Amino acid sequence: MRWTVAERRRYRSVRGGELAFAVLGLPLGVLGGAYAVAVLYAGALLSLTVLGLPFVVAALLGARRLGGLHRWLVGRLLGEEVPAPRPLPRPAGVFARGRVVLTDPVAWRTLLYLFLRLPLGVLGFLAVVGLPLGSVWLVGFPLWVRMMEPGPRSIGLLDLGAIPIGLAVLVAVPAAVQALGGANRTLARTLLGPVRPDQRVRQLEKARSALLAEGTDRLRRLERDLHDGTQAQLVALAITLSLADDVLGAGTPPGALPAVGGPAGRGADGSVGPDLGRLRTLVDRARGQAEDTITGLRRLTRGIHPVALEGGLAEALPGLTATSPVPVDVRLDLRERPEEVIERAVYFCAAELLTNVAKHSGARSAELSVSAAEGRVRLTVRDDGHGGAVFGAGTGLAGLAERLAVLDGTLRVDSPPGGPTVVSAELPGRL
Repeated sequence: MRWTVAERRRYRSVRGGELAFAVLGLPLGVLGGAYAVAVLYAGALLSLTVLGLPFVVAALLGARRLGGLHRWLVGRLLGEEVPAPRPLPRPAGVFARGRVVLTDPVAWRTLLYLFLRLPLGVLGFLAVVGLPLGSVWLVGFPLWVRMMEPGPRSIGLLDLGAIPIGLAVLVAVPAAVQALGGANRTLARTLLGPVRPDQRVRQLEKARSALLAEGTDRLRRLERDLHDGTQAQLVALAITLSLADDVLGAGTPPGALPAVGGPAGRGADGSVGPDLGRLRTLVDRARGQAEDTITGLRRLTRGIHPVALEGGLAEALPGLTATSPVPVDVRLDLRERPEEVIERAVYFCAAELLTNVAKHSGARSAELSVSAAEGRVRLTVRDDGHGGAVFGAGTGLAGLAERLAVLDGTLRVDSPPGGPTVVSAELPGRL
């Protein structure tokens, strides 16, 4: 049987951690499901007794610890880092602490996770162990039947169909393992992480840190550019003007106007005038230095707020793509005009993504699409390069995602090996 490239890639993409998690999933699922059922059942029976509330409190504290174990397993084996929830507050008094535990949403969500892990654990064990064994049994079905039944046996449809069905089941194993791994990641991310208010607080704290770091870095770059660029150009301009002043003053009596008439730079009274050739050279140099300084200042101010954005994204983005070394097809659907800060973020995001296309993708063409409607702004950059773009690979995507998170924006990257690469950013139209 010849496998396609996609099937071979799927087999190679199955991680060992996913297999280990599926094998461990059955005993862990059984134990966790039994724990959750026992807590709920015993808690309901003991709820009318003195032991009811203490039992439930202890069981919920145990559920929190089991949740930490499962978060560790999901992170080590499935590669899904689930942030730990905030620790329980410790108010004064036994009854106050018991009330905090009983109203802890993290513990109750962990119990739900342990209950749902049971069917997923059974399915994962069947996918890793049951399907391969079933495939082996189907492929060898003609042999098994003849070993168990003495005497001659004719080849029937069941014998002919068992082998391809067994091979098809074997081919389906990686897809089943990956699907169940994705389901386990989603379940852990949803039920074992912090509750939504805590997640929002963490997002805001991370966004604030990213905003402060970006502002500090931008100020340092601006200071460095002013010091090393504009200031040095102004000093050079001042030196050139001083040299021109020296040339003007050469051979001219104090208090007299410099002579510019007469042959060979001599005045009417025979006095020696300035060297007009050298003076013209210095003036031309000063003019060039002044133009370079103006260009540098324009570049710096454009980095703070692009002048092209005064007319909105509809005017700024075509001009941005015109400077790209890779041909870019622009598609705009701007029914609404976002806030100024959102426009600036979209502009700089598009500029950085197009820079990545030119530097890293090896693409021959690209497409930039921007839409603004119903309070949402969506930016998509697609290229026909070699793909393989990921966060944290030196392309600046991780930093770009952090900057967009400050504005409640998200960044998604779809870049399989071989391409194409599609990077999408979505932001609110107004904050």
